[in-house]
Amino acid sequence: MSKYKKLWEHLQNNGGMTLKFSFEEIKTIIGFDIDHSFLTYKKESKQFGYQVGKISMKEKHITFAKIGK
Repeated sequence: MSKYKKLWEHLQNNGGMTLKFSFEEIKTIIGFDIDHSFLTYKKESKQFGYQVGKISMKEKHITFAKIGK
């Protein structure tokens, strides 16, 4: 099981076309600070209907976009 599965499920259950979460919001969802390994795991989001968009280290947020319809 992926360590980011809770985040992917949260995206899937939210259902928005474009979602933007701060690093703190993500920490609340998954229970730990986001780390460099996220870059490896981000491709898993496609299995849940989303792709990772912009990752802003300066503003500390990540944007996700719904795939397809």
